[in-house]
Amino acid sequence: MKIRIYVTLVVIFLFVMLSAVISSALFIDGFDLGEEKKPEQKTEQKSTQSDKTYTEPVTGMEFVWVEGGCYQMGSNSGSSYQNEKPVHKVCVDGFWMAKYEVTQGQWKDIMGTNPSYFKNCGNDCPVEKVSWNDAKDFIRKLNSRNNVEFRLPTEAEWEYAARSGGKNEKYAGGNNVDNVAWYYSNSGSKTHQVGTKAPNGLGLYDMSGNVWEWCEDVYDKNAYSKHSSNNPLVTSGSNYRVNRGGSWDDGPRDVRAADRCRNTADCRYSHLGFRLCSSQVRQ
Repeated sequence: MKIRIYVTLVVIFLFVMLSAVISSALFIDGFDLGEEKKPEQKTEQKSTQSDKTYTEPVTGMEFVWVEGGCYQMGSNSGSSYQNEKPVHKVCVDGFWMAKYEVTQGQWKDIMGTNPSYFKNCGNDCPVEKVSWNDAKDFIRKLNSRNNVEFRLPTEAEWEYAARSGGKNEKYAGGNNVDNVAWYYSNSGSKTHQVGTKAPNGLGLYDMSGNVWEWCEDVYDKNAYSKHSSNNPLVTSGSNYRVNRGGSWDDGPRDVRAADRCRNTADCRYSHLGFRLCSSQVRQ
């Protein structure tokens, strides 16, 4: 009899203790027996300098944050041209640079047509046969569908980004042209899908080769003797606009990061394309 009473008391004690433990756990977990603990929600950020990337929502164009800094713009190497001199110190503010050249698919998304000579290359190949004026028209239409102002890079921004943040690199990503560029010796006389060669140190692709890229600047062969030291932009001096980077149709000398070229603002060729940048993409 005593044993039965003892066992009963033990069972009651254990039941009370177990109930207390369960109630305590539920209180801590949800404050309420019917409240389910919700998984922790992460704040989604589409565009911050801290995460270094941004995706434009209309076309899916990807951008990489380029930290501002100073560098020696131009070249005194044996393969340089006179218009790359004198080498001079330039400082640029931070900006967002497109990871890839604007593609045929992205152009069609905004403009509804495809002017490219190499249409068969596909939507992921760079759009070409676009003039500087055409590029500016694309930007106006893209901006009208965004809360962000996109633009062409300045020549100083372009070279700084191509050289992985102003490093002493011959090509955009190093000194081995075949690793980073589609040019006349390996292109098969055509454009190629963006991003299929190695990126530079900032994660930017095809800044050497594939297609020439329009810059905002007016071309001035003597610009390097006149540049301001901070964020230079040439707005007069000729009827030409700057192209940078070289193309599928050029030799190693012309796909160097320091090389400069020019064309009139209405010029359209199968080796002429562009990429975008933005000073600020936070919304």
